Amino acid sequence: MQSLTPSRRAASGLKQDTHRRDPAPSRIAYKINRLWLTPLFRAFLRVGVPVFLVLFAIGWFFSNPTNRYAIGEKFTEIKRSVQERPEFMVKLMAVEGATPIVDDAVRAILPISFPISSFDLDLEVMRGEIMKLDVIENAELRVRPGGVLEVAITERDPVVIWRTDGQLELLDGTGHRVASLTARSARADLPMVVGQGADQAVNEALALIKTARPLAGKLRGLVRVGERRWDLVLDREQRIMLPEDQPVQALEQVLALDQAQDLLARDLTAIDMRSPLRPTLRLAEPATEELRRIKGMEMGDTADE
Repeated sequence: MQSLTPSRRAASGLKQDTHRRDPAPSRIAYKINRLWLTPLFRAFLRVGVPVFLVLFAIGWFFSNPTNRYAIGEKFTEIKRSVQERPEFMVKLMAVEGATPIVDDAVRAILPISFPISSFDLDLEVMRGEIMKLDVIENAELRVRPGGVLEVAITERDPVVIWRTDGQLELLDGTGHRVASLTARSARADLPMVVGQGADQAVNEALALIKTARPLAGKLRGLVRVGERRWDLVLDREQRIMLPEDQPVQALEQVLALDQAQDLLARDLTAIDMRSPLRPTLRLAEPATEELRRIKGMEMGDTADE
């Protein structure tokens, strides 16, 4: 008769094999492993999540107005402590190349309280304010070592006096206004131009004045006529009426005639050169009467014959 022990052992082994764990991963574990093998997912977990948490913390911190104010105050304090270091402080201003009057005007237009940090100086804005002065042709600003604000000024040189609307204005070689003049005698060394639009033709006026140097003792000024041509006004109320085109050449013809025939010493009121090929002389009233008298005498002598 056979023992039942082996059969029981066999049955027990079968029961143990039935409850043994399956080594294959579950569906969830499989999907997680597949996701972890994805580069984008790994980058999101390693970088994206920490960055999001940091940004969330920063946003939460700065959402509090008290925190924002405290940070701003601290930043301003650090900034001012750097800007107000001794090496960045400007202690005085030096104006170079300006006359005393312009020097005072520049200092008045730039009311700066020294000492001041160089970071608080907007040199471009300051230069723009200085350039508003008509007398200033150019201005350069820079901060020199030692805390000195240097303002280098180039002034406009007046070359003519322009009389318009009862006012006297000093003009430079480009026709730009330099300053007002209270009396002609204040700048008797400068020639005068008169008339509307004279400021737009200063270069031409200067060329005529240069050509008229032989008449320097007689020349009183130039008059702009119709904003297109010039008249030279001499003493004895004589005028040289120049054409619109090539006025310098027409003036040279008059000077040649004067040198050859002493033309301007005669009793003339005007020399009309508006048509250079047909210059016209206008006699003064006494000369006209004398000419009439002479012609009358000649006609009388002819009648007697």
